[in-house]
Amino acid sequence: MKELALHILDIAQNSIVAGATLIRIGITEDMQGDLLHMTVEDNGKGMPSEMVERVMNPYTTSRTTRRVGMGLPLLHDACRAANGMLTIESAVNEGTRVLATMQLSHIDRQPLGDITGVIVLLFSANPSIDFVYSHIRNGNSYIFDTREVKELLEGIPLNTPEVIKSIREMIASNLDEL
Repeated sequence: MKELALHILDIAQNSIVAGATLIRIGITEDMQGDLLHMTVEDNGKGMPSEMVERVMNPYTTSRTTRRVGMGLPLLHDACRAANGMLTIESAVNEGTRVLATMQLSHIDRQPLGDITGVIVLLFSANPSIDFVYSHIRNGNSYIFDTREVKELLEGIPLNTPEVIKSIREMIASNLDEL
């Protein structure tokens, strides 16, 4: 994967497969500290500690449709290439938290990519799952919470084309202002 947003999409997809009903995605760009933090946290089924220890091995996966799981090992490599690290915390029946940290200005840091498109894809393809996306850049923050949007829409589905277009524009506009 050549963009960090695609890593986020992959991890969020793992959360969906794990039965999560709430997925929190956070990005913090700290220019002063020269750090980029990305988190994906869910309330899915979680993993036992033995699985967490093995999950960086590309030949470890819980999926039955394929025998390799490249997402987390690739993100781990991307973090290390940019003077960073990847940590995973998980507990059975409580959920999982993935934290990726890297040097923001490092020449080998992958670009963030189309994070707006990833967030829109996630909520529009999974309208029954709640997503909270927070983005902080130099102390300025933006939060998008599908629970709030669903309440405002009063029953209009999130995956209605007009709603998707409007939310895409809203997220992009707010991120531009950060």
